[in-house]
Amino acid sequence: MRNNGPFALAFNALVIAFMLAPLLVVCVVAFTPENTLTIPTTSFSLRWFREVFSHPDFVLSFWNSLWLALGSATLATVLAVPAGIAITRYDFPGRDFLNGLFLSPLIIPHLVLGVAMLRMFALVGGTGSFGWLVLAHTVIVTPYTLRLVVAALVGFDRSAEHAALSLGASQATVFRRITLPMILPGVTGGWLLAFINSFDEVTMSIFVTAPSTVTLPVRMYMYATESIDPLMAAVSALMIAVTAGAMLLLDRIYGLDRVLVGRS
Repeated sequence: MRNNGPFALAFNALVIAFMLAPLLVVCVVAFTPENTLTIPTTSFSLRWFREVFSHPDFVLSFWNSLWLALGSATLATVLAVPAGIAITRYDFPGRDFLNGLFLSPLIIPHLVLGVAMLRMFALVGGTGSFGWLVLAHTVIVTPYTLRLVVAALVGFDRSAEHAALSLGASQATVFRRITLPMILPGVTGGWLLAFINSFDEVTMSIFVTAPSTVTLPVRMYMYATESIDPLMAAVSALMIAVTAGAMLLLDRIYGLDRVLVGRS
C-alpha cells in the first residue's frame, strides 16, 4: 500500500465499496421489522431471521446444501490428493491431459454443465438421487481443491520421505506420517474452498435437483420468482455469514493470498 499514491488508494477503496455495498444493504434490510424490503430507520428486528428458521422448506434446503457441500468437498479432496501427487511428481503419457481434464470445469459454463448433467442423469436413471447430486458438485469443485494441493506439492522437500524409505518405511506409511501432514494446510484449504463453492452453487443445481434434494440457493431462486420480501434478505444474510466464516477459516489455515494470487 505504501507503493501506491493517494489516487490509487482512493480508487481501490471506491471499487471495494462498490462491490461490498449491495451485500451490506442486504444485511441491513434483513433486520427490518416491516413487511417490505426497507432499510430499518427506527428499530431493528430479528423477525425475519425467526421466520427463516420456522420455514420448513428453507430449513430442509439448508441441510441439503450442508450435507451436499460436505460430501462433495470431501470426495473432491479424496480425488485431488492422488491426482495432485501424480501430476506434480510423475512424468507419464497423458499427464497434461489429466491436468486439463480436472481443471476443465473452471472454463466450462455451469449452465452447460447443468444441461449435460441433467441429460446424463436421465440416461442412467439418476434423476432425483442425492448421490448423483453429490457427484455433480464434485465435478465442479474438484479444480479448486486440486489447485491448492498442487500448490502445496510444488517445491516440496522430499528429503524426509527419502530418509523414511531408506529406513524401511512403506509408501503408505511415508504418505500417512510425512507427506500428508506436510501438505495438510493445502489439503484443508482446498476442502474449505470446495465447500464454499458447493454450498453457494445455484446455476448447475437448478437442473439436477429434485423436490426432495432442493438446495438452499435453488430454494431462494424459486422463492424469489414468487415473492420478494425481507425473508430473502434474511436468508441471504445468513448465507453471507456462512461464506464469510468459511473464508475467514480458510485465511487462518492456508492464507487467502496463497489461494487467490499464488503467493508462497
